Amino acid sequence: TKCGDAFWLFGTGNGILSWYSKDLTTWQQGPRVFSENLPWWTNAVPGNRGHLWAPDVIHLQNRYLLYYSVSTFGKNTSVIGLVTNPTLDANDAEYAWTDQGIVIQSHATNDFNAIDPAVTLDAGGNLWLAFGSFWSGIKLVQLDPATGKRIAPDSPVHALAQHDSIEAAFIWRHGDYYYLFVNWGICCRGANSTYEIRVGRSAKITGPYLDAQGVPLLTSGGTMLLGTEGPFIGPGHAGIVTVGGTNWLSCHFYDGTRNGRPTLALRPLHWR
Repeated sequence: TKCGDAFWLFGTGNGILSWYSKDLTTWQQGPRVFSENLPWWTNAVPGNRGHLWAPDVIHLQNRYLLYYSVSTFGKNTSVIGLVTNPTLDANDAEYAWTDQGIVIQSHATNDFNAIDPAVTLDAGGNLWLAFGSFWSGIKLVQLDPATGKRIAPDSPVHALAQHDSIEAAFIWRHGDYYYLFVNWGICCRGANSTYEIRVGRSAKITGPYLDAQGVPLLTSGGTMLLGTEGPFIGPGHAGIVTVGGTNWLSCHFYDGTRNGRPTLALRPLHWR
């Protein structure tokens, strides 16, 4: 996202990591979002020690809403939390992250996993959160723009996509369609990662999403967008930022020229 004349990127790490750039090319590390662990993290997710995953951010109503995952590897006892800030500039006197608590959580008894939040607005200005990892796939809930939280505790949970290894959802509206980007495969294994980005689209944000061949994403459909290309290994977790009319696709990948080091890519995205 952008704040003032700088672009900001948030990523997985202890307390949530941040970087900023004025040209999308040269990046500097910014402050961590959390300087200390919140007590409710370990109450909700025993075993979590402050290593937070896959944040997403949106600027809405004069503040930044940052969603993030609290979980432990391979388990679906998980929470998506929310923290807000009027600015991302740490030198601004108003800079302060405020904990807003839990947005949605999952337990071992649930058939979904409340991680990998992706927040977006629909054409009518309604706010939505896509999320999910493995289990029964990608889900969607509506949020209240005033609070950034779930619109009601018992609001519908929409199923969007399913595959035997699926996560890292992202929804982007282009023209008359909503495009759902997901990842198949396994991440976080360096040069051995098998991540690939797949996509489908729908006329409604709640689905159904179909791939280019008309196969529903709920039945393992998904058109390949980006996969391993030589030393560009396991691209994952799509995001889009628009600059000067160009859509830039962001993702992480593992750099085969640097022993599989995790790296940020920004590539121009073209529509047809």
